[in-house]
Amino acid sequence: MDVVLVYASAPRCCHEERLTLPDGLDAWGALQAAGWLERFPELAQGQVSLSVWGRKITRHQALRDGDRLEACRPLRVDPKVARRERFVAQGARGSGLFASRRPGSKAGY
Repeated sequence: MDVVLVYASAPRCCHEERLTLPDGLDAWGALQAAGWLERFPELAQGQVSLSVWGRKITRHQALRDGDRLEACRPLRVDPKVARRERFVAQGARGSGLFASRRPGSKAGY
């Protein structure tokens, strides 16, 4: 079976590898076969979660032909909190749906 392994070890640094593996191999076995557990120690320590095409899986789930196994680092900031902080920094009038108005129009239209 053909499988694609993807891991972003750091911001703007993505590793992708295509492998041909025996049928019935699980996600952990695919990482071992690629040598990624030695190359990236954080994978072996369990600091990252695994997913197939964006859906979270366990390390013992069997892979199928054409799967894309993704190793996902934990988020450093909650996306909702980050959005709120960006909005506060921009100010209420500088962003959003009503940021640009036509000359002479009412506020909010």
